[in-house]
Amino acid sequence: MRLALLTHEPFYPPSGGGSAEGNYLVNELTRRGHEVHLFCPDFPERDTVAARFGVTVHPFTGWKMGRHTRWRSIKYLAYPGALCRLVRRTARDISFDALLSQHAISAVAAGKLKADLGVPLVMNFLDFLTGFMESWPDWTMPRFLLRRLMAYELSLPKRHDADAVLTVSDELARRFAETGYANDQLQTIHYGYDANLFNLLTADRSPLTVAMHGSFDTHHLGPIAVRAITDIALAKPETQFLFIGTKTDALKKLAKRILDAVPSARLECTGFVPYGEVAKRLGQASVGIIPYEPSSGAHCAFIAKLVEYAALGLPVVSTPLAGVKAYFDGEPSVRFSAFDGARFANDVLDLLDNPPPRAESERLAGRVAAELDWPVICARAVDRLEAVVP
Repeated sequence: MRLALLTHEPFYPPSGGGSAEGNYLVNELTRRGHEVHLFCPDFPERDTVAARFGVTVHPFTGWKMGRHTRWRSIKYLAYPGALCRLVRRTARDISFDALLSQHAISAVAAGKLKADLGVPLVMNFLDFLTGFMESWPDWTMPRFLLRRLMAYELSLPKRHDADAVLTVSDELARRFAETGYANDQLQTIHYGYDANLFNLLTADRSPLTVAMHGSFDTHHLGPIAVRAITDIALAKPETQFLFIGTKTDALKKLAKRILDAVPSARLECTGFVPYGEVAKRLGQASVGIIPYEPSSGAHCAFIAKLVEYAALGLPVVSTPLAGVKAYFDGEPSVRFSAFDGARFANDVLDLLDNPPPRAESERLAGRVAAELDWPVICARAVDRLEAVVP
């Protein structure tokens, strides 16, 4: 098939779970002989990357996109219209067999394009974007407006008669079904990981290193994280805190608040680390943390970093997020704490002092390798796409 793949994220290098999935999804599509036309914001070394992946890139160059750019929310609102225009211009000369959208922002454009082009549409929702806004202060996002935005996002599949919808978690699938979208057109496709990069760690870990990696947005590093890390630093001053990823404003604010409270706290912020090198840095850790604030977005997420921690055999403490708890609950290596910084800190301290049996961590690593390796995940996604294309 000739596929138009739409996304609001720069394709390469991957900066998080969603863009990582895009890379592996394209690999699976081209491996099966499909012709992929990628519509996305421009990115460095575009032609070289396109040749390496065997795709045609139609870049959006109107403004810089990405999760760490200024005026991100305004750009997100304007992007679907610009994306529609780009695809329509291209479609004058190229006939597409199907549309595949990644994330809600591109789904807005893809829904309109389905009517224009008259081809099947599969929407892939890698998160519940507007649901994360519940953790924003009321003055930045009035609740009446937020309710409308959340309802609009959840209405997209039914509104545009999507032929199939892939969701990152069962919790998100449930919310789409509540809008009246058909259950048999929904399929959960969890976030995965690269088993070639995230291998089970065999070397001895640092006994007192607490790590977190990822995109470090506001909902990742709110009051729960501040209180938890502060309490741990006070209880065990020798603990090292390792943050692997871009030094975002949220991460800088977190560091300032912790160091104001505990000037001797041992914080290391690496800055951007290529995806292929993250596992090596995590090898220093003894516990991985996911101190997300509660929101509908967080509950609908399937946290990629939790999968990667588990693949490495790294014990995890996470707030009790519905999407990942449904998959990992009962695993001795994964501790679901509370939406409370003090209790979260106590759970981390307990794992530092009493790590789970090595055999349990190894068993979980084997489970995620069998079920959540990116080629396995992406094969399911492409199977569903092929099923809806005549």
